[in-house]
Amino acid sequence: MNLLPFENLPAHSPRRFIPEKIDLGDWAQVAPLFDLLEKGVHRCENVTDFERWILDGSEISAALDEEGSKRYIAMTCHTDSPEAEKAYLHFIEQIEPQLKPRQFKLAEIYLAHPLRKQLPADRYAIFDRNTHLHVELFRPENVSLETEEAKLGQQYQKLSGSLTVQFRGEEKTLVQMGRYLEEPDRPLRQEAWELVANRRLKVAETFEVIFDQMLKLREQIARNAGFPNYLEYAFRARGRFDYTPEDCLKFHEAVEKEIIPVLSDLQNERRRHLQLSALRPWDLAVDPLNRPPLRPFEKVEKMVEKTQQIFNQLDGTLSQGFQQLQDLRLLDLANRKGKAPGGYQSTLAESRMPFIFMNAVGLQRDVETMLHEAGHAFHALAIRSEDLYAYRNPPIEFCEVASMSMELLGNEFIEAFYAAPEAKRARRKHLEGIVEIFPWIATVDAFQHWIYSHPGHTRAERRAAWGGLMERFGGDVSWSGNEEVRANLWHRQLHIFLHPFYYVEYGIAQLGALQVWANSKRDMAKALHDYHRALALGGSRPLPELFATAGCRFDFSVQTVKPLVELLRKELAKLN
Repeated sequence: MNLLPFENLPAHSPRRFIPEKIDLGDWAQVAPLFDLLEKGVHRCENVTDFERWILDGSEISAALDEEGSKRYIAMTCHTDSPEAEKAYLHFIEQIEPQLKPRQFKLAEIYLAHPLRKQLPADRYAIFDRNTHLHVELFRPENVSLETEEAKLGQQYQKLSGSLTVQFRGEEKTLVQMGRYLEEPDRPLRQEAWELVANRRLKVAETFEVIFDQMLKLREQIARNAGFPNYLEYAFRARGRFDYTPEDCLKFHEAVEKEIIPVLSDLQNERRRHLQLSALRPWDLAVDPLNRPPLRPFEKVEKMVEKTQQIFNQLDGTLSQGFQQLQDLRLLDLANRKGKAPGGYQSTLAESRMPFIFMNAVGLQRDVETMLHEAGHAFHALAIRSEDLYAYRNPPIEFCEVASMSMELLGNEFIEAFYAAPEAKRARRKHLEGIVEIFPWIATVDAFQHWIYSHPGHTRAERRAAWGGLMERFGGDVSWSGNEEVRANLWHRQLHIFLHPFYYVEYGIAQLGALQVWANSKRDMAKALHDYHRALALGGSRPLPELFATAGCRFDFSVQTVKPLVELLRKELAKLN
């Protein structure tokens, strides 16, 4: 039974090192390939031989990556499938723990090989740097801990994907309930919001237990690697060579100083338009003039068709790329029961093709998510010709520039979905969303800084830290009577559970994307040209160079934030 939306995809290039027929879920078949690599390196007589050996290692890494990705995709598309769950768990329990020490061994062999110093320095500088990091951090005793952590992540996904409510006689997923928060009928919005909030509260204890177990594992992983806390370990493990925890604190301060005043202005304007004495959590998504919600599409097929129209107008290369995803059925976009929450793009590393997963229900936010994930897909397509697997994995901070830029550039052609007045509303809604997401990013990131720099903290202390950050970044919203919901609001942020410290990247990248957008207003053709050039570099250059190639500054202090906030204010005023 094939649980994947797509059929078997061919490898981008014919296999040279791996047999065409092999079960990559059977370690007994995989292990001999690593034996061959370890022995084969001794036959490398020159740089050409050594580079071929590196590419053989790339080939097996890509094939195993794709195998794991396929099992993850099947599991998230069908969290209620025992077959998908079993296959995914088999890979993370039986393959990954065997794989990690063998990859570590290859990294050691590479670093120690006499031919390494003869490799072209410009080509291999980043590969060298990242391989050194891999060897520096690897601890055999952490492999089993990382497996347990991944299994807990699957439990979080399974629980999140299973949550539904009964609303007016129908079973609805929590994602589907989001539609009602845009309705002008305030009692309806409140009813929908409270139903979802109470459903989450019923499983809050389970989320806390899962997270406590994850936290314990992460703190042990950091100690095993010789770090005083997980914060310092995570910054190193995430390869954050170009910025520090202190830079993130500067970002939080820039958000507080420059973004929060704009957020407060928007919230006060919303409150006045809605004629309310105070904004409540169920008042934040409705149109402030109480117009009916934007409904960009009813059927997901229409969303795909209209998105194609946007790319047709924007850029020929992007248009062809998006059409290719449809032709190869590399999309699973509609929300349904038993599907994991959220949206993602996963690159199938051997076929070098992107897959997009999301939970569309007919909201403007779905259009933004579609454009966002398409940006990631275009990044994957831009680096298909890169044979070094490591360089087909760009740093997350720049991956998100690819996606967030596409939201802004695509929204220039949002008339594909709307008539002119609604297009204006959609653009304003998107820009307001950017203003609103910065404080949330700062909240989530600052929360993780607190969590992982306070080993052994209690739940009560964690709750107090979250509450303080909500006060600092939450804006002018009254949570009176819903304090318990606010205290557990972080449970909905899957990054905190699944990808610790992966969230500030969205803030850093949003600053890059806003710069790409600003450039496009001066010269669209040049902005797109620079965008394509930067994407094609993959992970072969350091972050500041990737940003510079895209026409952006790599900096997230007040100095960079201030002019971008002025641009947002100016554009919002135009759309008023």
